[in-house]
Amino acid sequence: MIFVTVGAGDFNALIQAMDELAPQLAAAGQKVLLQIGHGAYVPQHAEYFRFAPSLEPYFDQADVIVSHGGIGVVTEVLRMGKRLVGVSNHDRYDDHQDDLLRAMASRGHLVWCQDMHHLADAIAQASTTSLLPYQEEPGQIAEIIIDFVLNGRR
Repeated sequence: MIFVTVGAGDFNALIQAMDELAPQLAAAGQKVLLQIGHGAYVPQHAEYFRFAPSLEPYFDQADVIVSHGGIGVVTEVLRMGKRLVGVSNHDRYDDHQDDLLRAMASRGHLVWCQDMHHLADAIAQASTTSLLPYQEEPGQIAEIIIDFVLNGRR
């Protein structure tokens, strides 16, 4: 199964592109399931839902996940070791999704689809490419806060 998520917002362009690919993917034996959030586009060729208490069961079942570039979804999917195609939502106020997806793709953790016209190719690439496991780098924010509280250092 290919699971597509846009999180709590909307990403009509991604949902429409995946809906248009759904018949082709179904013919190749891949079911498409879309989580469309608050999107206005209503899929015609794929099953969909707006929200769920947790997306983890859908992530578990998916062979490939296609997602917007939100850090929450990206890191959750990568922690699970799933194959991910990240697509930047340029309807957002800045290009922070590009920054995240560029960094993760350059490290070999995901396939970054920069152009919706190449979405089918990105899914095929994610299905066959060996992606590198994601491991979070240790953070120091807790130690910095504790040091500041206890010692007043900045």
